[in-house]
Amino acid sequence: MPGGGQAMDDWKTATKLVHAGARRSQYGEMSEAIFLTQGFVYDSAEQAEARFQKAGDDEFIYARYGNPTVRMFEERIAAIEGTEDAFATASGMAAVNGALTALLKAGDHVVSARALFGSCLYVLEILARFGVEVTLVDGTDLDAWRKAVRPDTRALFLETVSNPTLEVIDLRAVAEIGHAVGATVIVDNVFATPTFSQAVALGADVVVYSATKHIDGSGRCLGGVVCGTKDYIRKVLEPYLKHTGAAMSPFNAWVMLKGMETLNLRVRQQAASAQAVAEALDTHPKLDRVLFPGLTGHPQHGLAMDQIGSGGTVVSFEVRGGQAAAFRFLNALRLIKISNNLGDAKSIVTHPATTTHQRLPDAQKVLLGITPGLVRLSLGIEDPEDILGDLVQALAQT
Repeated sequence: MPGGGQAMDDWKTATKLVHAGARRSQYGEMSEAIFLTQGFVYDSAEQAEARFQKAGDDEFIYARYGNPTVRMFEERIAAIEGTEDAFATASGMAAVNGALTALLKAGDHVVSARALFGSCLYVLEILARFGVEVTLVDGTDLDAWRKAVRPDTRALFLETVSNPTLEVIDLRAVAEIGHAVGATVIVDNVFATPTFSQAVALGADVVVYSATKHIDGSGRCLGGVVCGTKDYIRKVLEPYLKHTGAAMSPFNAWVMLKGMETLNLRVRQQAASAQAVAEALDTHPKLDRVLFPGLTGHPQHGLAMDQIGSGGTVVSFEVRGGQAAAFRFLNALRLIKISNNLGDAKSIVTHPATTTHQRLPDAQKVLLGITPGLVRLSLGIEDPEDILGDLVQALAQT
């Protein structure tokens, strides 16, 4: 038994990533099976009736409600995060939308950090259309959070590390502010990754991931997951998601399970490469600034080390000369790929102002620090010397 006979709760993260949640059929397969089915057969009409009234822990009705392969993934990520339960979704944005929409109703108040991925901001805009009052604050300003919360504040929402400017929010302090008024604290934890996550210990009530990123790790499938208490997952979130159709497919769940087996190895290599690249580029004459929480000059460096213990796997930097220079840099890259994903085994670069955050008004981009020269680099698992060599030769052509 892994862990020298220890119970699963005592296993370390690296062990849980390989073994937690595993189910085996009568055939005793080593690799988790793909139960590629949308429905399930009942022995009798009475059994079908009973299943629809209340399904047991290992009983299934319809793949939109649950599936054995999907359930393995949910149990594995819940074990890593330290939550009671989890619900897997078709994409990361389905997870964000579900986590917020299932909880909120017209007349509720939500306070959110303004430094969010563009699609997350769009979800908040949609909620506002339906009568939810949304207040956006500077996530790094604790006084702004304190002033924004009210007795009727239902939820606080933030990215633990913001995309793409890599601000780190004091999650412990924000959670205390939210809990003081009875609010649910919901965090998008993608940049912290499951490997470095301490979100629950720091006070998060609900933890959301785009599994498309580090969990898959090879750019194959879309997926998302919401982690939380059993009451929240099964009584608040599940009814909304199972009736609105945001379920993860069994095949994608199997891909995520396989990705999790190597997640710890990949993320630690990516983080080490990110640290090396950030340090090497920090004083590069072609760059106006390098943003990376692992650098001692980062405004939240100490907080990042306390909350995450790492600078993460993404480095952002501003190419001197604005968009034209940034585009020349991107187009000169030979190894690193231009794409809008992150957390992949391949190093990926994107220009946020014209891609992931292009729909934001220019004034909001300025407020968030998304300048025309800003580039976001997601480190892969290639040799860090090759990555750095490609960056340096491309910068020489700007």
